[in-house]
Amino acid sequence: MSMKDVLVPDVGGGEVDVIEILVKVGDTVSKDDGLVTLESDKASMDVPAPVAGVVKEICVKTGDRIGEGTLVAKIDIAADEKADKKTDKKSAAASASATETKKVADKKAESSPAPKSTPVEPTQNTANNNFKDSIYAGPAVRRIAREFGIDLTQITGSGDKGRITTGDVQNYVRNRLSQAGGNGGFNLPAAPQVDFSKFGEVETVALSKINKLTGEFLHRNWLTIPHVTQFDEADITDMEAFRQEQKDKGIKLTPIVFVMKAVVAALKQYPRFNASLDASGNNLIMKKYFHIGVAVDTPNGLVVPVIRDVDQKGLVELANELGAISKKAREKGLSPTDMQGSCFAISSLGGIGGTAFTPIVNAPDVAILGLSKSQIKPVWDGEAFQPRLMLPLSLSYDHRVIDGADAARFVTFLSAALQNAWQVLI
Repeated sequence: MSMKDVLVPDVGGGEVDVIEILVKVGDTVSKDDGLVTLESDKASMDVPAPVAGVVKEICVKTGDRIGEGTLVAKIDIAADEKADKKTDKKSAAASASATETKKVADKKAESSPAPKSTPVEPTQNTANNNFKDSIYAGPAVRRIAREFGIDLTQITGSGDKGRITTGDVQNYVRNRLSQAGGNGGFNLPAAPQVDFSKFGEVETVALSKINKLTGEFLHRNWLTIPHVTQFDEADITDMEAFRQEQKDKGIKLTPIVFVMKAVVAALKQYPRFNASLDASGNNLIMKKYFHIGVAVDTPNGLVVPVIRDVDQKGLVELANELGAISKKAREKGLSPTDMQGSCFAISSLGGIGGTAFTPIVNAPDVAILGLSKSQIKPVWDGEAFQPRLMLPLSLSYDHRVIDGADAARFVTFLSAALQNAWQVLI
């Protein structure tokens, strides 16, 4: 028997939840088959089998919180793969030695006092001075508690092993608001508690973790960021003609890759849009890189994977990368690192419809661009009306960082860049 340990890959730091076990002991799996499903604050992903074989042991269970390097399962390697392994015994032995060395180092590190700046689970509640060593809550819950000044010691966890979930925090807040009259500090009446079953048949469907966390983050962003939305249109007639020409040559380019390149050109022209406020809110962090987040609609909710170094990539490369990461998102294959580091976000509803909308800024970005459905409109050329393909643009921005005049200049520049497709290609 030749056993293969399956470890958690890079999940972008921190811990993630085990939300589903996809196999059982004795199952025969092929290489890249999913073994368990993990879920972070923003995405879910499957841990694949690195080899074909038979599952001999599953080392985690639903509800566990695990991190990079955690042992997930053990697989008895299939006979044909065993033969391949024999040709590389030396490197395997070296790898085993390195693993053992790492384990010894880890044990030494665990026996040493952790630095004050290193979070340890369970840890003290930093929302106020009321500390309790037995608090069991994940990073997302603790972040919400810090942001809203919630005392986690006052909340009883309903999760596995008494873990405090985001739902527990939400229920706590609802109860407190109800006790205070439900006005949330805005002198509003309490939200009504309605028994909808009185009016007809109903069904209660639980929100996915991504739905709930996305809702919380968007709610926070909407309340804490002073939003303004600037609307405009871009004439993409020539751009679309060029795209169709490339399609006829066998080169498939989605409209959004042109928009990504145009956005980068606009960010270079107006660098204040390529910035983030620091934690104090008193300084701007000006970014010299150009990573663009693109919202992707998946069966489990909206996620925003990030395409890095857009300024350094051509249209074909961007189209291939966007297609691959969108597929990865829909198949729950995104890791947290896939959604970190964006400078600016794009949300496209053009494939669905609509004329305009107000996208919510995806903090810590300071702006986001919404794209609606393009349509043919009559445009006056100075002598006559001409049919032109017009793309609606909706630019939402953080008014603490960007004023209206700069926003108007940005979206006007963006519109011109899209109208002159050759500028985008430079």
